[in-house]
Amino acid sequence: MTPPVPVLVDCDTGVDDAMALLYLLARDDIDVVGITTVFGNNTAAQCAHNTLRVLELVGRRDIPVAVGAERPLVGEVTYLATHVHGNDGLGDSGLPMEVSTAVSDLSAVELIDRLSFEHAGRLRILAVAPLTNIARALETIPDLTDRIVDIVIMGGAADVAGNQSPAAEANIIHDPEAAQLVISAAWPTTLVPLDVTMVEVLTERHRSMLIAADTPVSRFVAATTDFYFERYGMDSYGVRCSPCHDAVAAAVLTGEVVPSVFPVIDVQVDCTDGPGRGATICDTRGRYRGFPSMPEGNCRVALVTDGTFPDLLIAALGA
Repeated sequence: MTPPVPVLVDCDTGVDDAMALLYLLARDDIDVVGITTVFGNNTAAQCAHNTLRVLELVGRRDIPVAVGAERPLVGEVTYLATHVHGNDGLGDSGLPMEVSTAVSDLSAVELIDRLSFEHAGRLRILAVAPLTNIARALETIPDLTDRIVDIVIMGGAADVAGNQSPAAEANIIHDPEAAQLVISAAWPTTLVPLDVTMVEVLTERHRSMLIAADTPVSRFVAATTDFYFERYGMDSYGVRCSPCHDAVAAAVLTGEVVPSVFPVIDVQVDCTDGPGRGATICDTRGRYRGFPSMPEGNCRVALVTDGTFPDLLIAALGA
């Protein structure tokens, strides 16, 4: 039998991060070997605590969780997304705050170093948060790109509007300099932007299925998405629903979601201080010629998916 693929998840555990983690943990072909947290949806420390809460829900106290960056490479934190993810970062869903496990004694960069050495040539990274931890690891570990198979990033907006400014998506605008460093690094990079995550939408039908399943996981996801539907879905779509941002990126990593338009193109991050700060400038000019090979391309970008992943996600979560 083929052994499961080791994956390190770098996240800022909020509602959609939790769904991505639960999706990966439910798969036999994936081995989540470590989790690092960063500021974004909440502080890195609170996101680590939230991660432990989610792991204890499914009895996975064995996975190390390390606290990472609390501020971007340049400047200060501009905001934390508690207005979208709740005061506790998990939709104030009632998931117990008390945990019996502790965060790792290692920093996020130290855990990345250890795991990338232990699983050299096999480790994959799923990054669904501001990319500060990964950028600092690149600066600290000279041969990191040689140890890693690839990195899959939830972030950016190629041909659609941003969700934190007209041009920029939240994970990227939190630390544009880090994003530019990570995307331009010498490893295979996949970007899963708002172009696809905003069309993979959980609805009230999905919440009803979760409620009917009545398992610890389904009850938690139903409760946490209730907050997300109201605070994010109503603002974005005008109805109670939510995109599956981070879980879609996880499914691209596993291969369960295969984008129908998935070119390797050049991607640069706007690191200026103007209105375009944080924009992912994706060279999609080849679309009218079927995206011919672009030798200078540095990133594979998911541009189109079929919108059916939410049903797969709900099934993976036991509903």
